[in-house]
Amino acid sequence: MARAKLRKDETHVTKQRVGFIGLGSMGSAMAPRLVGAGYEVAGFDLDRQAVESFAAAGGKAAGSVAEVGQSCPIVLMSLPTPQAMEAVAAGPGGLREARPKIVIDLSTSGPRMSQSVARRLGEAGILFADAPVSGGRAGALAGRLSLMVAARAETWERVEPLLANFGRTFHVGEAPGQGQMTKLVNNLLSVVALAVSCEGMALGAKAGLDPQRMLEVINASSGRNSATLDKIPRSVLSRSFDFGFSTALSSKDVALCLEEAEAMGVPMLMGSMARNLLAVTSARFGGECDFTNMARLFEEWAGVKIGGAKP
Repeated sequence: MARAKLRKDETHVTKQRVGFIGLGSMGSAMAPRLVGAGYEVAGFDLDRQAVESFAAAGGKAAGSVAEVGQSCPIVLMSLPTPQAMEAVAAGPGGLREARPKIVIDLSTSGPRMSQSVARRLGEAGILFADAPVSGGRAGALAGRLSLMVAARAETWERVEPLLANFGRTFHVGEAPGQGQMTKLVNNLLSVVALAVSCEGMALGAKAGLDPQRMLEVINASSGRNSATLDKIPRSVLSRSFDFGFSTALSSKDVALCLEEAEAMGVPMLMGSMARNLLAVTSARFGGECDFTNMARLFEEWAGVKIGGAKP
């Protein structure tokens, strides 16, 4: 793989021009943080309203991927699917042709796609950082994301101060795809924890237990997890079901994880069950519904609401 030689005056990340492609749920929360930190940020999204909103927040509106890549030495991507990431990074009119110095992928794209895109960008002399994030939109708005970064040491040194604006950074390895694999395992654990926690909460509600008191006990005991600490109190007990992560995106992440496991010959019994539960949630409530709507499945099956009254 070709290696680009970096000059500090071109790629040093202190208060420089950076590009941000993908201003959706996560990108629209992350890109303005860079503006607030003093960076000159050029943003692009296929949704022109998203670009206009970003410009109103102090960013610079760009008209295309190519414009961002040609004007900014470092470009970050936050895109909804591996295919979208591939098209932006290496497709016609994409970053491979525009030739920024460094491309950072904040998306959940999967290890094999990350490896493929890193190779193609490397052939054009572009350095690549595989840097998926966890923490949801709320974490992005608050600057409390965790970032799982796989990049060569020299690239990591250049991009870490920039990425630190989003939260806590972890250098998980140098090979593209290692950040992605870390993220996929994390997201699988998150969904499985949500599923079993909703199941348990529905059982407790059916037995007449108070859900708030149940959570107090669980969170002081060995059953606590991200769902009991955050997702259920915030989005299930409140009946808002608005944690900020769609069932469709969660299904995509779990599918990517299971594909990697299958390729490595690793059985994933709990992961397969989580994928099935997400599929049922999507069929029942729609793919764009928040993934905390999974709790409503267990409520319907048990004939209760986690919160008291029967549905």
